[in-house]
Amino acid sequence: MAELPSGLLEACVVVGAPSDKLRETQYFQDKSHELPVLEAEVLQVHAPPFVSKETDSSHVIGPAFSRVQKRRSFIKKKRRAKEAEINGESTNHAEVSSATEDISVPKDLDLIALPQLCFPDGLQLASEHKEDSYHFLVFTDLFGNRTHGAVVQHYRHIQFCQEGVVQNGHRWKSRLFAPFAVCIISKFPYYNALKDCLSCLLVQLRTARQADFEDIVKEFSAKLSLVPLPPPGQLHVSFSLRPLQVVLPSREDQDSPVIDLDLHLPLLCFTHTTLLQVLSCLLQEQRMVFFSSDWSRLTLVAESLLLYLQPLSWQQPYVPVLARGMLDFLMAPTAFLMGCHISHFEEVAAETEDLILVNVDDGIVQPVWTEVFDLPSIPLAAAESFISRAECLQLHYDLELCHLGAGTDVNFLRSQRRDWQRRLNSQIQNIALELVVNIFKGVQDFLNHEHRVFNSEEFLRTREPADQLFYKKVLETHIFHSFLRDRLNRKRDSFSCMELNMRNYSHRHRVMTESPRRPPMSVLSKSDYRSYTSPANRLSKRLGASLPNLEQPSSDTTAFSFISFNRPQSLKKMTPDSGLRSPKLPVRVFRLPEFPPPLAYQYVQNYYSDMIASLGKAINSTPSDESALLARYHYLRGLVNTVSNKRLDALEDFQSLYKTDAEIFPSQMVKSLVDSLPEAERLKTDKRSELKRFISRVKRDQERERARQGNGQEEGTVKRFQLPNKYMQRDEFVKCVQESGIVKDQGTIHKLFNALTVGHQKQVGPDLFRVFYTIWKETEAEAQEVCLPASVLEHIDANEYVFKLSSSVKTSRGVGKIAMTQRRLFLLTDGRPGYVEVAQYRDLEEVKVSSTPFLLLKIPSLKLRVRGRKEAFEANLKTETELWNLMVKEMWAGQLVADQHKDPQYMQQALTNALLMDAVVGSLQSSKAIYAASKLAHFDRIKMEVPMMIPKTTSETLKHKINPSVELTAPQAVDGLLYTPGQLWVSVGGGKVMVFDASSWSLTHTCQVGNARLNCMLGVDKDQVWMGSEDSIIYIISMVAMVCNRQLTEHRGEVTGLALDTEKYSQRVAYSCSAEGTIMVWDVSTLQVKRHFRLSCDRLQSVHICNGTLWCCARDSMMEVWRNGSLKHRMNLPEQQRGTFSSALLLAEREEIWSVCADSAEVCIWYIKDTSKPFHRVILQDCIGCYCMIKVKNQVWIGGAGRSSTKGKVYILDTVRYEVLKELHGHSDKVAALCSAEDRYVLSGAGKHDGKIAIWKVE
Repeated sequence: MAELPSGLLEACVVVGAPSDKLRETQYFQDKSHELPVLEAEVLQVHAPPFVSKETDSSHVIGPAFSRVQKRRSFIKKKRRAKEAEINGESTNHAEVSSATEDISVPKDLDLIALPQLCFPDGLQLASEHKEDSYHFLVFTDLFGNRTHGAVVQHYRHIQFCQEGVVQNGHRWKSRLFAPFAVCIISKFPYYNALKDCLSCLLVQLRTARQADFEDIVKEFSAKLSLVPLPPPGQLHVSFSLRPLQVVLPSREDQDSPVIDLDLHLPLLCFTHTTLLQVLSCLLQEQRMVFFSSDWSRLTLVAESLLLYLQPLSWQQPYVPVLARGMLDFLMAPTAFLMGCHISHFEEVAAETEDLILVNVDDGIVQPVWTEVFDLPSIPLAAAESFISRAECLQLHYDLELCHLGAGTDVNFLRSQRRDWQRRLNSQIQNIALELVVNIFKGVQDFLNHEHRVFNSEEFLRTREPADQLFYKKVLETHIFHSFLRDRLNRKRDSFSCMELNMRNYSHRHRVMTESPRRPPMSVLSKSDYRSYTSPANRLSKRLGASLPNLEQPSSDTTAFSFISFNRPQSLKKMTPDSGLRSPKLPVRVFRLPEFPPPLAYQYVQNYYSDMIASLGKAINSTPSDESALLARYHYLRGLVNTVSNKRLDALEDFQSLYKTDAEIFPSQMVKSLVDSLPEAERLKTDKRSELKRFISRVKRDQERERARQGNGQEEGTVKRFQLPNKYMQRDEFVKCVQESGIVKDQGTIHKLFNALTVGHQKQVGPDLFRVFYTIWKETEAEAQEVCLPASVLEHIDANEYVFKLSSSVKTSRGVGKIAMTQRRLFLLTDGRPGYVEVAQYRDLEEVKVSSTPFLLLKIPSLKLRVRGRKEAFEANLKTETELWNLMVKEMWAGQLVADQHKDPQYMQQALTNALLMDAVVGSLQSSKAIYAASKLAHFDRIKMEVPMMIPKTTSETLKHKINPSVELTAPQAVDGLLYTPGQLWVSVGGGKVMVFDASSWSLTHTCQVGNARLNCMLGVDKDQVWMGSEDSIIYIISMVAMVCNRQLTEHRGEVTGLALDTEKYSQRVAYSCSAEGTIMVWDVSTLQVKRHFRLSCDRLQSVHICNGTLWCCARDSMMEVWRNGSLKHRMNLPEQQRGTFSSALLLAEREEIWSVCADSAEVCIWYIKDTSKPFHRVILQDCIGCYCMIKVKNQVWIGGAGRSSTKGKVYILDTVRYEVLKELHGHSDKVAALCSAEDRYVLSGAGKHDGKIAIWKVE
């Protein structure tokens, strides 16, 4: 049996005093003015389903609620068991318990504690009628899952007569009023909606007879059980419970909580400073108790505060309402959040320790152990930003009504109030989320995703000294551990989206990639990134780092300038929601049909049919470009089809989510549906091919999930970095260095391992590693303490930083300290600090160790010769001379390689090598230290052994290089490239898509698109990029939202090619092909398959459109195919030249088709009108195979591999003369992908041994 989706109602429980107890109270009326406090009991329990197909529909109400009858008997059985015990009868306890277990009661419902929570002050009789009172409950099970309750206490006149008392000829009746509580329990916190529902119920109960009380509550419960919950997103659900129209707001997305309460309540209760104190206590997981005279206020304020911390989730015990009999819960030793009545304040304060007492009514926070709040506060910068934004909020609805007239329609007035509250809630969410982001931004930079390690010490070291204690406490909490787990799982939630938007442009390209241990130096110099230096020095200093992300210098080596977007400085001028979240789609409300009055099975089915029909009309009337709204309608209809037992229709609706919004796909519900299909329905799916493929995919996903769990791939672990305590072999050393965040690249770590193990066994001991790690950190800290005066700063670039500073030495240009940046060496003179240029690395001509005579000694010195200067620069670095010689040579060689290859990453790698040399020499302290450090001289060795001369043609054409694998442990192959206006799309291994800004070639976004290789990409319109995958799915990414929320699943094999065409009447269609030969024609607007056919060939690889026919390239042939799928021509190479086609290019204006093979150096050119054989061939020199082709202007660019060391090559051919114009050497692996950027640049992507993208200028 499939698990039915949750509706609004989990259960409805009536709690009160039993009639026999009430009857006893008549004796107290004359004897005492004080009425007794009675013990509340559960009187009724109603839970769905209320009707079933077996129910006899001839009865209107009774049998439809047969399960409710069982609940009544359950209560009676409990009473009979008690009576038996009182009368001395021997009752078998096991029999009683088994009888109770047979009754279907929701498993999470605690019937024992519920009466106390419904009457937290006790069940108190009254001599006069009292106003109805509402409050809210939260229940938490052992696994942390929460359910929510809304309770109304309603006083009713006690209906019984007192025997023997006659007054004015009538038997005297009771003047007492007894409260009954009705509690609606739901899985989701729809507090306002449930309160509205109870208000509508009381309209009926006030005028109802006591005999009808139970039937009215039954019918009310049954109606709520028919209400489906809205899907995540923009679609809300409303229904009519006379006299009110009740609205259920939807969640923002799958991972967001439901918000159906007034989020501004804490802002009304507390000052901004006090509110921040409360949030600080929550983040530190203190033992907190809220107090109020209003029970409802306790839950609503506590819930709002926890929502302020989203996406951080409170992990500790949470009981916002404690009945007076539950105060011993406050003795629990663990952290908790609980709520009590204000009358217990003194008692709790006197008898318990280590509590934070929060008086909600007075807005006061008071620790038990002191009169002054002395817990660590939220970091100052984040607090100031929060307060400045919160001051902009308009919290009073009355001010919105000043210009409006008096309303006469209650539902219209309520709608106005809801809209205002929704806007205010959104603003408060933005402000609270920004607070959380400001507190925890930068955490991503200290995570190692490969080994799931968080470097907490390094994170703490970058925080302000005044904030250290706060972070130390928070980092040890469960709430932060859960947050870290989500970051390591790369969860795309509100935090990650806002952090991405808030980062400045130069830093943004590191956010969604494999995060480095440290942010780039351009961010460290900003005032919003804290370090140990004083505020006065913070703006002027130049910080150092171990792994800088060097930006391209503004020189003639590149034609591209980097842009920087800075956030406004004045926060008070900003509105609460300015630019923090992506714009929300307009809210739509789907109104449910009127509830059926009898609530028998047939009527319920008719009700579901009406709802399905209404949703069908909504789907048909929604434009296809509103795919997000269509997805919500399909989701909702799928829910209704599920509960009405139309499983196949439900599966079709859920299948539609792939094409509309796959992000809301309910995986667990669909798996349950598929598993519950009876044999008859399974046979029906064989006749519905789409549904059959969908079910196969669901089962395949289930198997993958089980295999992943079987392989032990745990996504919940988070480790803290710890120094090793044993000797490490090379693999263990690699893992330890990567976890420490020093460097990620395996090749560099292998060189470091060889350096540290020179002259002894190939293993690194814990003591040596500890010394190396300490020196690395000390050098890093020393570089961060460097404070350069303004007179020095004006000589260096804005993004240039000092990474190494020598001791004070005598030089040929004066006495001072030699400073090493990523671009130059300069002398920081002693006394009044001054700047003396030594050399830029690219200008060096010679670097060597010399000696300066001093008395009878020769003191070693470093001698540099600089281009354009007659005199050499010499520095008496004494014992540091050899080390500086190594470092400067490595930086010089790295600069030369970077300039030759137009690749700034080489300079970054050289700087890392130089800093590692410094740490190695400091940690070894032996005669072999310099020799050991030379093992890291990678670029200097290349420069000495094999001069890296780049051919002139290549150097002139190459403009820049991008490394998508810069933060990975090893390079990954570039599988595909696509240029759309302003953006470059790059697909690398395992479905990872990276998006680069085309003006600066810096990374802006990263998306995960499935888990398989992406073979092809196509820009379909202004907001869609289609991607064909090895897993047979076409993924669709929204260019605006940068999310992959739609999928086309009709292909059965690996998708290998995509093409776009415009048919007559301007209807855009797209073509896709898969490896087994299937071609599908898609309507771009509806994402429906218009037609499909299959070709007989060996691995179909691409499809092109020309003059009404399709040109298809397979490994064994090329084919011209009519649009209806019939074959027109098949083209094969002659037997003696037979090869494997790898790519075909159609030149429609020349009526030519060009082809290349993966195992041949020939380019074959065919006439479209004569396909018997190629009319021309071009032999590519030093080539073993070609893999891709594109046309740019009057040129054809071909990507291939050369014979010499299989280096990647790009050949440029003239389309008129059929000759090779240029042969470009830009990669160390085959060129597997090409694309053009507006015919101005061509981009080439290489295989996994290179993994880089070269940007070439088109002439």
